[in-house]
Amino acid sequence: MQQHLQQRLISDPAAFGKVAVLMGGWSAERAVSLKSGQAVLAALCASGVDAHGLDATREILPMLANGGFDRAFIVLHGRGGEDGVIQGALELLGLPYTGSGVLASALGMDKLRTKQLWLGMGLPTPAYRIVETAAELADAATALGLPLAVKPACEGSSIGISRVSDPAQVESAWARASACDSPVLVESWIQGQEYTGGVLQGEALPLIRLETPREFYDYEAKYHADDTRYLCPCGLPPEREAELRELVGQAFAAVGGSGWGRVDVMVDAQDRPWLLEVNTVPGMTDHSLVPMAARVAGLSFEDLVWRILETSLAQSD
Repeated sequence: MQQHLQQRLISDPAAFGKVAVLMGGWSAERAVSLKSGQAVLAALCASGVDAHGLDATREILPMLANGGFDRAFIVLHGRGGEDGVIQGALELLGLPYTGSGVLASALGMDKLRTKQLWLGMGLPTPAYRIVETAAELADAATALGLPLAVKPACEGSSIGISRVSDPAQVESAWARASACDSPVLVESWIQGQEYTGGVLQGEALPLIRLETPREFYDYEAKYHADDTRYLCPCGLPPEREAELRELVGQAFAAVGGSGWGRVDVMVDAQDRPWLLEVNTVPGMTDHSLVPMAARVAGLSFEDLVWRILETSLAQSD
């Protein structure tokens, strides 16, 4: 696996032509996207690629249509960039782009549809409900049992997520999740170890085990905290890690994911895995997980960014 990933498909940076690095956007994850995008842009330029950073506001289409670009590197997190919207626009413009296509992006961004698809394919994911009021959330707490995860179905970076371990927390959890203008998803809370698995060009990267002293791996733990621990190698026996990496690959393929991405998994006290969500445009900041796993697989950050850019070639054929 590592040897395969270390062999670039393209050796000449000029073969990529003029590359638009799309970052920023208008989602709740704009700040993270800008940071990811700047890191990607710097890595591409250091590798000799003719890369140009663009803030993908709602005025981005004329800039792309008239900019003489040959392809796009998508580093947009959340709505508008990770949900099939920018992918569809790029297809209309005839510009190849990195990562998953329209359908896989839309599915991956929607945690409800992803779970329904996984369940239909017999893949493990926590029991859930969709709720429309705080009263329905209280009913779900009775039906599913506490603790619960309450989250917007169509947000990323743990935005709007709460852990409800007491009925008194229902109202505040509802207020936080429903403020995100998204259906509210309620899941059984899985107690156990949290892992994340990156996927790059059809290969599952080494798993990372996540540990935080916070209540869960929330936005603060992901992007700001210095006490979050990332263990890679993850400490599992090789055979068990191989099984979980296989599950990660199945989960990513189930939504039609391609190019690169990430899947989050919990393993409970009985050693049963539970799939949580798919990220089709994962973070690329100094706290991000795919670059960490890639390093263990023998890829520098510049190598990783190059290999992700190569995923746009499939749409150029």
